[in-house]
Amino acid sequence: MFKDKILLITGGTGSFGNAVLERFLTTDIKEIRIFSRDEKKQDDMRILYQNNKIKFFIGDVRDSSSLNNAMYNVDFVFHAAALKQVPSCEFFPLEAVKTNILGTENVLTAAINAGVKKIICLSTDKAAYPVNAMGISKAMMEKTFIAKSRMVTPDKTLICGTRYGNVMASRGSVIPLFIEQIKNGKPLTVTDSKMTRFMMSLEEAVELVLYAFTNAVNGDIVVQKSPACYIKDLAQALIELFNAKNEVNIIGTRHGEKIYEVLLTKEEAAKAIDMGDFYRIPADNRDLNYGKYLEEGSPKITLTDEYNSNNTKTLSVDEIKEKLLKLDFVKDELRKWNGG
Repeated sequence: MFKDKILLITGGTGSFGNAVLERFLTTDIKEIRIFSRDEKKQDDMRILYQNNKIKFFIGDVRDSSSLNNAMYNVDFVFHAAALKQVPSCEFFPLEAVKTNILGTENVLTAAINAGVKKIICLSTDKAAYPVNAMGISKAMMEKTFIAKSRMVTPDKTLICGTRYGNVMASRGSVIPLFIEQIKNGKPLTVTDSKMTRFMMSLEEAVELVLYAFTNAVNGDIVVQKSPACYIKDLAQALIELFNAKNEVNIIGTRHGEKIYEVLLTKEEAAKAIDMGDFYRIPADNRDLNYGKYLEEGSPKITLTDEYNSNNTKTLSVDEIKEKLLKLDFVKDELRKWNGG
């Protein structure tokens, strides 16, 4: 499907963009365009990969003209650009609106106008029953691409999305923080002993996007079934891996955080299609005939449970360690810690 095609990744200098490059550079894809506003990270990637298949475009999803230039001749778009840090978005919610919602509208419009065949928009579990500005902005991002999908002909441009939980060891996530605290001899700061989070690797995040690319219908959100763990168990697993003596401090839930995350709301679970290792959430394609909203219902919503990080498979400390040891980041940090 990607033979001789051009793929554009917005926010491509992030963890996801690097994982896609690792996955695709050895294939027969024609070109991968990295679109981002950070010229330093682009230069770092240029030096690291030294591959002529990678083309770099400076721009911002807030600026539609920079997107128009980057979309020329593009076949597929992975839209990963976003403001993702919960505390930052809490203090600057309009910045989250500008990037996560209006930026997505700009990406979709530029892609449709350029004749892009498929657009995959990356979302987060924080968009389901959102309680913080980041989650609310990503929930509206989902509504934006679903609404846009109703306006296009799928044979020309197909628009869909993915939603996933914590990506292990991604930039700004808790695993690098815990490792830094271990190295500095500080207590590991766990917010709440009952807090759970879905856990998936970057490679699994890429596979989810590729699964959506292959199987999604216009307007779908695709969710991967994922295990979860208690954050206190994740801290304990890292302490054991590093053979460290750090204490664990329970500091309380931070600004805008939930105790557990949801990948499928109760309402979505009632209509989701079980695809084995994935769920496909079809778009609500009712029109503005309000009778359908006011007079028709379904008992399925009442009878269905949401899919959250408390009712999925919970990893033990040993299972967490096994998953951590598959991560290059953790292996590198362990090697340095042990003098290798």
